[in-house]
Amino acid sequence: MANDVAVLSPLDELAPLPAPYDQNGLEPPFKEPKPAWAEEHCASLDGFVALDTLKRPQTQEEEEAFVLSFLNGLEKLFADSNKNSLQPLMLTMEYCAKCNTCSEACHVFQGSNGDEIYRPSFRVDVLRRMYKKHFTTGGKLMPGFVGADVDVTWESIARLGELAYRCNLCRRCAQVCPLGLDNGLAAKEIRKLFSQEMGIAPSPVHAKGTELQLKTGSTTGLTKPALIDTIEFIEEDIEERTGRKIKFPIDKKGADVLLMHNAGEFIAWPENPAAFAILLDEAGIDWTLSSDLLGYDSVNYGIWYDDFQAKKVALGQFEAAKKLGVRRIVVGECGHAHKAIAISADRMASNEERVPVESFLPLMADLVKSGKLKFDPSKNDFPVTLHDPCNVVRQMGIVKPQRDILKAIAPQFREMTPHGVDNYCCGGGSGFAIMSSYNFGDFRDKVSARTKWAQIVNAFPDEFENPDVVKYVCAPCSNCKGTIRELLKAYKGTSTYNVQYGGLVELMVNGLASMDKPYLEFLEEA
Repeated sequence: MANDVAVLSPLDELAPLPAPYDQNGLEPPFKEPKPAWAEEHCASLDGFVALDTLKRPQTQEEEEAFVLSFLNGLEKLFADSNKNSLQPLMLTMEYCAKCNTCSEACHVFQGSNGDEIYRPSFRVDVLRRMYKKHFTTGGKLMPGFVGADVDVTWESIARLGELAYRCNLCRRCAQVCPLGLDNGLAAKEIRKLFSQEMGIAPSPVHAKGTELQLKTGSTTGLTKPALIDTIEFIEEDIEERTGRKIKFPIDKKGADVLLMHNAGEFIAWPENPAAFAILLDEAGIDWTLSSDLLGYDSVNYGIWYDDFQAKKVALGQFEAAKKLGVRRIVVGECGHAHKAIAISADRMASNEERVPVESFLPLMADLVKSGKLKFDPSKNDFPVTLHDPCNVVRQMGIVKPQRDILKAIAPQFREMTPHGVDNYCCGGGSGFAIMSSYNFGDFRDKVSARTKWAQIVNAFPDEFENPDVVKYVCAPCSNCKGTIRELLKAYKGTSTYNVQYGGLVELMVNGLASMDKPYLEFLEEA
């Protein structure tokens, strides 16, 4: 069917960035959207396309079937069967006071310079009006009088689907809501409706993410043979760079710790799993990796969009740990993996299926405090700031351990403003870090990550513009690192101003007293 619908709210003005980006011309422009995108997908919300699998119907019959499928899913969202989410969803739908406290807390709304459609309450208001129109007596009889005045058409449904992917699910809005309402959860429920009822989810998250993980063992497509080869390469690299002969324990029965990485680390940042191996080896920890299907990738994208997919992955991860008989699972530097297996999966598995789960952060902090790892802080004597992953800090309350570590190993550590549970999302959360279909990468880099980029710039007020001073953004999360990597490319942060990024464990290894030379590659090159 032809598309002649105007864009509801084109992005024409963004929040200003701090100096030097207020005048240096380094901010990249938006890519010009192609008309063909709007012909095939929904680009009528704001000109961006996140849902690459949401296709326009070709006939009236297809549109009617699409609308019916949406209404069936909408009804199920408010059924007793949606027991884990029903109560907070209903409270959010019914009790919003329109105080806009959530908007002031939202980095997307702020980054867009206050565009109305990015208010956290806006998408819930649309959902509420649709639900009332079709499932309440007042809405059916007098829709204009009871706030049930949004027509349910392909375009309005598609816009709602796109709106659900203008939220990073960071839940900063829920943290500040005076009524305890959760617009982030509501956005996730809309995503769930589209995936579980309509079979629509971004391909980088579903087809190239969860489905690939269930088939091959990893969202990266890294198979068991490829994993073994990669680990052998990392072992050789450790010996070449440090002189240490470290063997990664694989499938060790009865180990104390099963370490689970985001498999993207093995491919994009192999220095991260290498750093974990060096630290655990030096501290004498009894640990292992698993090569079992779903046992070596901590990722669980399902928690962002589909409860059924999340459960499949979670149960597979627990099963891999059970096979090895480990005492506990320790999650490496991946924020959403922390929440997925420690919190969400806890409600998906029985007591017999579960294995105790911990974050790597308290473990590492204990190794620092106990003196099992000894450091020379002068090796890290350059400006360092910390990005707090939302799922680790705001949603799990792990705030102090990483700061204790950084204060012990990095003399020039400084906080971002705000920080801790109040910190802003990197802008890549809930899938955005891997979603670059069509022009959605622009939305991430220039809108959802805009507030974070401003935080990074402001964290180095005296050093940012001096390329002779190396500046390090510590981001103990794979998805966050991926987003920050893209920001540094887009804003030329590394090439122009020498802003570097990486995880926490790499910085720890760099500061080990036993290291003969720098571990961080940018220091080796200096």
